[in-house]
Amino acid sequence: MPDLPKPTFKEALRFWSRLGWISFGGPVGQIAIMHRELVERKKWVEDKRFLHALNYCMMLPGPEAQQLATYLGWSMHGIRGGVCAGLLFILPATFILWALSLIYVWYGTVPLIAAAFYGLIPAIIAIVFNAMIKLATKTLTIPVRWLIAIAAAVLITFYRDSYPLVVLGAGLTGWLFRSSAAKPVVADDPFPTSEPIQIGRQIQIAAICIALWLAPLLVVGSWLGWASTPAQEGVFFSKAALVTFGGAYAVLPYVAQHAVEHYHWLNPDQMMHGFGLAETTPGPLIMVLQFVGFLGGWNQPGTLSPLAAATLGSLITTWVTFAPCFLFILTGAPYIERLIRVAALQSALGGISAAVVGVMAQFTLWFAGLAVFPTHSIGHPDYFVIVVSIAAWIALRVKQIDIMLLIGICAGLGMIYRVIL
Repeated sequence: MPDLPKPTFKEALRFWSRLGWISFGGPVGQIAIMHRELVERKKWVEDKRFLHALNYCMMLPGPEAQQLATYLGWSMHGIRGGVCAGLLFILPATFILWALSLIYVWYGTVPLIAAAFYGLIPAIIAIVFNAMIKLATKTLTIPVRWLIAIAAAVLITFYRDSYPLVVLGAGLTGWLFRSSAAKPVVADDPFPTSEPIQIGRQIQIAAICIALWLAPLLVVGSWLGWASTPAQEGVFFSKAALVTFGGAYAVLPYVAQHAVEHYHWLNPDQMMHGFGLAETTPGPLIMVLQFVGFLGGWNQPGTLSPLAAATLGSLITTWVTFAPCFLFILTGAPYIERLIRVAALQSALGGISAAVVGVMAQFTLWFAGLAVFPTHSIGHPDYFVIVVSIAAWIALRVKQIDIMLLIGICAGLGMIYRVIL
């Protein structure tokens, strides 16, 4: 096979700068864009290396598409390539979602806008439920995984702080009950590693990444106190970044129930509104956490002004959410062939995926219950939410409607129902 054309750093930088603005469609769409551009059109990355990188990123907690961009940037231009690719993938969404969050808190109570956000609620119920069904179909293939999913749903219902332990226990259970037929993700003929691994250098890189990850959090905690909302957000989302396998749909249950019921940073409707905003912007869907950080600071500003606290909360949340991604990629990428060929590790990750299905199921029922029987209804169901949620799910499942189109339609229906009717 002829050598692939190696882009200059400037050429790659132009691509990563553009990708951040066009990466709509969630992780599937974003991964497809990178494959089409980097493998098929530009031929900067061999298909084998792309798939190896994707397999590795799928095993990690956090947003796999952003981690894949970081890995591919690293594979072409080393650490500077990985850092630039990872940052440029999320920067446009960071600025856009900050602006949308500000518009939301300023104008979200305007009847027309409030009605549009009301229409988003059934759309998000359908989207999360559909994602859960897809993951369950792929994951719950053996009885032990069904048991893991059910146990995870029960545990997270009664012990909401147990998510990290649920993830750990599910991985351990998957490993202990691994099937002898389990196979590694990567087929034979692995892509050869080009350079020997330098353990000392990898330890140094890891130390730098961890220091950069924690430094802003330590500054905020020392400045405002560890009881302040930005500091609490930094600590909470740092923990979430380490245990949220499965992307945004998996992190949503863990974050929503803590942010809404424990910290009271926002209410259930606002949580779903934020998810709807994240769906309509480029970048990873996990950017919804930035909205949570913004609303938390706005609603509980402490000694700061609401806007300052909201901005600081959104920035610290985004930082601690994505900083671990650079740690995982820059320190783990050299070991990629070794990691993704371990069948026992795949069994453990299968157990974690089963737990994610159970947690998502519990969250879907929890939120759907709040949406169908809102506190102000005094026991009367919201038939709009019921009917539109079912219709939206059918549109996703049967018609495979584009998610952004679905959100637009549901927002329009919300405006018609609340304002016109």
